[in-house]
Amino acid sequence: MIGNVLRYIRKQKNYKQEVLGQMIKVKGNTITQYEKGQRNPTFETIEKIATLCDYTIYFRNNKTGEEFTAKDLDRKDI
Repeated sequence: MIGNVLRYIRKQKNYKQEVLGQMIKVKGNTITQYEKGQRNPTFETIEKIATLCDYTIYFRNNKTGEEFTAKDLDRKDI
C-alpha cells in the first residue's frame, strides 16, 4: 500500500524514479522496489519522499481529532 502512495506523490511532481532516488541518496531501482512492495522503506525515507514531493504526513486521533506531524515530536513538551 505505501508503494502506491509513494508512486502517486512521485508522479504528481513528475519525478522519475532515478531522479527521486538520487535526491534521497538511494538507487533508482530501490524506489522501484518500494513502489512494487518488494522492499519496505523506513519511516524516515517515506518522510523524505513526502517532503520532496510537497506533502506532509499527519497522524490523527480518530476519537479526539488531534493531529500532529513527526516534526511535532521533536518538541520538548511532548
